[in-house]
Amino acid sequence: MEKNSKGKSNTSSRSRFDSFNTINEKPVDDISLEAFYTPHSISALAISIAIVIYFAFVRDTENVENNIWAGMLCCIFFFLIISVLAFPNGPFTRPHPAVWRVVFGMSVIYLMGCLFFLFQNYQTVKNILLWFDPSLKDFHIDMDKEYGVNCSDITPERIWGHIDVFALGHYLGWLFKAILIRHMGILWAISFMWEITEIAFAHLLPNFIECWWDALILDVLICNGFGIWCGLKICEKLEMREYKWVSIRDIHTTSGKIKRAMLQFTPESWTSVRWLDPKCSYMRVFALCQLVLFWQTSELNTFFLKHVFELPASHPLVSARLILIGVIVAPSVRQYYSYVTDTTCKRVGTQCWVYGCIMVSEALICIKHGRELFERTQAINIIVWLMVQLVISVACVIGCVMWHRAGLARGNSRDLSPVKSVAGAKILFENSEEKED
Repeated sequence: MEKNSKGKSNTSSRSRFDSFNTINEKPVDDISLEAFYTPHSISALAISIAIVIYFAFVRDTENVENNIWAGMLCCIFFFLIISVLAFPNGPFTRPHPAVWRVVFGMSVIYLMGCLFFLFQNYQTVKNILLWFDPSLKDFHIDMDKEYGVNCSDITPERIWGHIDVFALGHYLGWLFKAILIRHMGILWAISFMWEITEIAFAHLLPNFIECWWDALILDVLICNGFGIWCGLKICEKLEMREYKWVSIRDIHTTSGKIKRAMLQFTPESWTSVRWLDPKCSYMRVFALCQLVLFWQTSELNTFFLKHVFELPASHPLVSARLILIGVIVAPSVRQYYSYVTDTTCKRVGTQCWVYGCIMVSEALICIKHGRELFERTQAINIIVWLMVQLVISVACVIGCVMWHRAGLARGNSRDLSPVKSVAGAKILFENSEEKED
């Protein structure tokens, strides 16, 4: 009896470890080109030493500014090399685990930078930004484009004038969010809640002031709606696809080898996502509400950072941050999903943990360095915003649960997302296992 109990405990412990290991450092299956997946630490060391010799002894060191740039880039380069050698893969292995180790390394560097800025005063941060780009001294946040003027002037020319490169970015952003979250109910809740967020913070961020037709039609229906629809359609196609990978060495035609090499940049597999089920616990409901609120905070950080430090929306620093956050969010959402839905996964993934620190650090930077801005905060707006966010997120999650429950009663177990769900019998079986755990 004691032996059986110990064996069961070891099995349970091993299962929990396997669940965490899958999302934190997923192994690569069926390696066909071993040269790309075997350690090359000695080669990396030799290349790194050669680069150090060049930067330290060969290059011209007369210009102090160039020396600082070279030293910073060398430190970043070495840290990313260490990231490839030591950091976890994360939940993805395509196109190569080293890519996601570098992403994790960049997220750590960005977090360290945020923490450094947090302990500086405003003028020091501004001087650092001016050192990066001296042209910023000629820009003031009042020079940003205004969207909420002459709202009664509704003409095709005026509407077309609001469809700029940022509208395309808006659409691509929501397509990306749909691919990550894959749940129509959660996506539409985030979309509507963001418009409420813009209204609540419009007295602090003039860029949030928009005409009603711009907010409801161009933003919510066209950019957000079309982006969500396209993203979920892509998910549906990827899930319906049959994944049978063949080694590139077993392909004999040149065109076939090129096609297989290009397919290396596509997902290895695509599993259906089911954030909610008819009998999920209250803790999962809380975790989903937390995800929605965190998403709003992360979006707000983008606009407050740009406003507080007076950066134009098209500045490379703003674009680079958005791209970096995008690639960091992808494995973070997957790790958070596994932590929320898998009862055997007891720890959140490392990349998700780092991204949580980044989100909080950015918010603290905005609050500290934008103290004069936040002194004008209308408390009633923030209180109402928090209450509305809480009510909508809870209502969305509970509504989705009720929808699933009604669908199960009708014998239809499909999720709100167009992506396929498992059969109702499998849902009941998994729920019974979750209850036993």
